[in-house]
Amino acid sequence: MNRRTLLKRTLAVSAVSVAASAGLLAPGQALAAYPTAAFEAKDSAAALSAALGSGSFEHSDDIKIKAPDIAENGSVVPVTISSSLAGVESISLLSESNNSPMVASFNLNGSQAFISTRIKMGKTGNVLAVVKSGGKLYANKKEVKVTIGGCGG
Repeated sequence: MNRRTLLKRTLAVSAVSVAASAGLLAPGQALAAYPTAAFEAKDSAAALSAALGSGSFEHSDDIKIKAPDIAENGSVVPVTISSSLAGVESISLLSESNNSPMVASFNLNGSQAFISTRIKMGKTGNVLAVVKSGGKLYANKKEVKVTIGGCGG
């Protein structure tokens, strides 16, 4: 029995290898499109219009941003975003003071409107959370002070 199992597995691995080398198995077709223009934009409005189709939004207090008031290490700033808006499609996170402000974009499509991540901030500035709900954009922001060297001042 061991010989037959070995022959079957060898044949299966060989068939998959030949198919992959011939280009019949193309995993790139299943991957989502990366919004390169949004992550390379130099200002928030350009990043939002590249990622979400519009650079304008309404302010909403239904978006909650939990981030430290003072971040001693700008390379790992913990940020949590939640929203009580109905039908949230996506949440985008921007750091307005960074050279490339778009930090992350999450497509939710029916999931709970809650994300938690760590971002990199080059200097003190606003963290902007933009939520797409019902085809409209809503946003809220919070200022995070980034200190140098962890001295807290």
